[in-house]
Amino acid sequence: MAGTNGKQKTVRDMVLSLGLIVLAGLVMYLFIPHDDDKEPNIPRVDYRVELLTARRAAAYPVAAPEGLPQTWKATSVRFDGQEHDTWHLGFHAPDGEYVTVKQSMDKRIPFIEDATQGADETEVTEEIGGRTWIRYTGGRYDALVLAEDDDAKGTTTVVAGTGSFEQLVTMAKALKTS
Repeated sequence: MAGTNGKQKTVRDMVLSLGLIVLAGLVMYLFIPHDDDKEPNIPRVDYRVELLTARRAAAYPVAAPEGLPQTWKATSVRFDGQEHDTWHLGFHAPDGEYVTVKQSMDKRIPFIEDATQGADETEVTEEIGGRTWIRYTGGRYDALVLAEDDDAKGTTTVVAGTGSFEQLVTMAKALKTS
């Protein structure tokens, strides 16, 4: 019988320890400030130098937005002259969604699949600046795609992201190549 009392104490001690840990966690949760509704602090990037470099080096007119409100925050920029002159410019939209502009002279279908994160082409088009953009939906992103030439060797511009189509159209309208 002496062994039974020791097991009961061990179980009781474990339950008490667990209770103390839960109580300490609850106290920390209640008294340590946290704001779940606060927008993440994503740093703004200045993409002017990369844009000038890309416009000098690329074999196509590199597009970047002009006239977007300050609430659109540039968050990422890349130009890869080795890989088909690929241009990337990412933005944090006013409502917290992500919108990106990508351009390349890479093979059209693989580039679109990568830039749209697997979205599918639709029959819907948007007339923006006298050019026809094709809507893509699904996958991780929705997108607007502009193929400059009819053949597969031309420049492809993709405006994609988690934002609404209205935001994608806003970005596409703001794109300038000069």
